[in-house]
Order: sequence, then C-alpha cells, then structure tokens
Amino acid sequence: MEKDEIKGKGKQIKGKVREEAGKLTGDRTEQVKGKVEQVEGKVQEEIGKLKRKAKD
Repeated sequence: MEKDEIKGKGKQIKGKVREEAGKLTGDRTEQVKGKVEQVEGKVQEEIGKLKRKAKD
C-alpha cells in the first residue's frame, strides 16, 4: 500500500469528523471544510492506488 493511500484515507476520516462536528455545532463552514477535506483525501488515495498499479 502506498503512503498516499494511507494519508488519503486518514484525511477522509479527519474530514468526516470535522463535517460531523460542524453538524453538531450548527457550523456550516466546518461542515463544508470537512466535505472538502474528504474529497482531497479521496483524490490522494486514488493517486496512491495509481502509483501502486504503475509499480506492478
């Protein structure tokens, strides 16, 4: 597993926590930032998958 895959997964989890915290506090900005972080994490994870496949 590539480090980008792991970092991307971590970023997705962090983003989900941030989104949920925003929901609990009613902070729409935090919700949006959390969603953005999740997308960034997904992109990073996919880059890692592509790197791994390129090595195979």
